[in-house]
Amino acid sequence: MELTFPVIDFSKLNGEERGATMEMINDACENWGFFELLNHGISIDLLDRVERLTKEHYRKCMEQRFKEMVASKGLETVQSEINDLDWESTFFLRHLPESNISEIPDLEEDYRKVMKEFAMELEKLAEQLLDLLCENLGLEKGYLKKVFYGSKGPTFGTKVSNYPPCPKPDLIKGLREHTDAGGIILLFQDDKVSGLQLLKDGQWIDVPPMKHSIVINLGDQLEVITNGKYKSVMHRVIAQTDGTRMSIASFYNPGSDAVIYPAPALLEKEAEKSQVYPKFVFEDYMKLYAGLKFQAKEPRFEAMKTMESTVKLDPIATV
Repeated sequence: MELTFPVIDFSKLNGEERGATMEMINDACENWGFFELLNHGISIDLLDRVERLTKEHYRKCMEQRFKEMVASKGLETVQSEINDLDWESTFFLRHLPESNISEIPDLEEDYRKVMKEFAMELEKLAEQLLDLLCENLGLEKGYLKKVFYGSKGPTFGTKVSNYPPCPKPDLIKGLREHTDAGGIILLFQDDKVSGLQLLKDGQWIDVPPMKHSIVINLGDQLEVITNGKYKSVMHRVIAQTDGTRMSIASFYNPGSDAVIYPAPALLEKEAEKSQVYPKFVFEDYMKLYAGLKFQAKEPRFEAMKTMESTVKLDPIATV
């Protein structure tokens, strides 16, 4: 059976197809952990500017550095599989709790401005999506945003990546397989060069490049809060022999001191299903994840459970 990657027209939430569209989002969250949004409300003009300036910045400031790294490690001539690095050129921007865009070296002023504007739009979209998930889950509106809030608000940042042409894609991954640790991830990716794949029912499936779409995927925290009803899913990037793939992934995550645990309202509904997921402080999970990113998520959840039994957490602070 040919699996069709879920593509959702966000504008249909405003019309008579709202019910069917919400159902598609719910199905994607339960069975895919990923979906692709069209007509998401972020202007095409802004997306085009983000893409143009990102590619320009890569060519001007990053490409040479990447080539030097490849040469210094002798990566063009590797004979066996490389498991300890990724064929990617990246930098990170932080937006919340406070922005560091003005401190990043080598960014031209118009690029800084455009990325700030883009981040504001993505933040709105992320919060809109969290409320749609609440609606589908039967949680009160604003519940997920409140859980993510902690005492200082959510953590929100962007990983800007380029995946250059790779001479040995069978031996070096663009990005090794992993699940995302955080909350909800919004990806603006190249519409020509593919490479992103997710694991579904034991098969690697391509996430199709589509012009002006935003790809959404769920992180480990949403799996915990929904007590496993929604899943974070393994994904990877396959390097390509030709073409550089642009990938701008923005992570809307809980604040560092947010306490994450299965939503009590969901546990009540599934009385026969006990709480299988742990309760922890987000920052503690991230410390653990840092060393185990490219491993299965289940042992991370188990480790947090063990910690939970030794640490008494205060009830969540709602501001």
